[in-house]
Amino acid sequence: MATQPNQRQGGFSLVELMVSVVIGLLALLFATRLVISGEANKDAAVGGSDSMQNGMLAMFSLSGDAATAGWGLNDRTVAGCNTVFSDQRGYALLGAKRDGVDITPLASVVIQSNGTAPDVISFNSGNSNAGVGSIMMTADYGGESFVVGAQRSPYGYNNGDVLVVAPQAPDRPCTVMQMAGFNPATGRDAEMLLNSGAQYRYNPAASMAQAYLKNVTFMYNLGRPDLLHFHTWSVNNGVLLLRATDLAGAEQAGISVADNIVSIKAQYGFDNRALPNWDPNPAGNGTQMVVTSTGMQTTVWSPTMMDADNDGVNGGPGDYQRISAVRIAVVARSKTVEKPARDGTCSATTVLPTVFGNSVPTGVAAVPMQVNVAVGGDPLSWKCYRYRVFETIVPILNSQYRP
Repeated sequence: MATQPNQRQGGFSLVELMVSVVIGLLALLFATRLVISGEANKDAAVGGSDSMQNGMLAMFSLSGDAATAGWGLNDRTVAGCNTVFSDQRGYALLGAKRDGVDITPLASVVIQSNGTAPDVISFNSGNSNAGVGSIMMTADYGGESFVVGAQRSPYGYNNGDVLVVAPQAPDRPCTVMQMAGFNPATGRDAEMLLNSGAQYRYNPAASMAQAYLKNVTFMYNLGRPDLLHFHTWSVNNGVLLLRATDLAGAEQAGISVADNIVSIKAQYGFDNRALPNWDPNPAGNGTQMVVTSTGMQTTVWSPTMMDADNDGVNGGPGDYQRISAVRIAVVARSKTVEKPARDGTCSATTVLPTVFGNSVPTGVAAVPMQVNVAVGGDPLSWKCYRYRVFETIVPILNSQYRP
């Protein structure tokens, strides 16, 4: 009987099946790696975009405040004056030192320098159309419910306006008050009333009243209370905060402006030239303008107050009047955490950022400052993030225009 030849069965052999599975797994592994790499690149790009947007928002806010700083405060009697300030809603002026003594200066810019930690920066300005218009006090003040001016109903002084009462004697503090219109009684219409109540939030308590003498004390109008532009900027745990007199709810605790801002730094730009009869204003002789100065110049940068006017007092009124510019830096952090190495260490950033490293203007020495970018409460190292640094210089123009 003839034997039938063996016929091959259809389908895959075990070896072929195993080879197919291996090839499929390799393809899947390659595709997974490709997706993960793409997502990582996308996260890095998005994180960089976030840090760019947050940093630009923070810098825009700070530089905008700096540009208007000093409006209404540029008279020599007011700028840098140690000031009694009270706000029923809780806003407080940023403190400073004058020859080691604590003061609360009323100035265009006040910087609380904190070394490598974030600074606290205050920009102050009024809103009165009269700018630095003032009237003389014509009666002694000792805590009464009114102050007496030299004019009856002077131009630009309205119910609710915020006043700075400033004596010519530098040893006396200034006081911020709020007027409640003029006394309607016959013969007393030069009295500016100082009413109490929530509507007049800036009038100090009787225990804070200062005594002022007539004819040597002036009253400057800062304008409407709802537009009083006293702003203080700080950073807390990676969030840029703003305390402000003109933002409801932001007077005491502040409000969040931008996240992933790890530091803000600032430096005063001083004109510390020792010139005779230094004056940033050109002088006129009545018929023509005779330029007797070259205006204000930035000749030195400093993160802290200095004796810029060379009178032997560090932080005196004249030093605040020598502020010609402010240098600002913002350090923003990416939201995305860079993947650490197998040993758990991060190397996205290995060196702490340094700001203010450039010598500008030409010939003015730079004062570089290293910034600690660690965020309190973050379990990850600061090295796991990437950072962007934004810098600008803003002239304090209102310091150059004085009555």
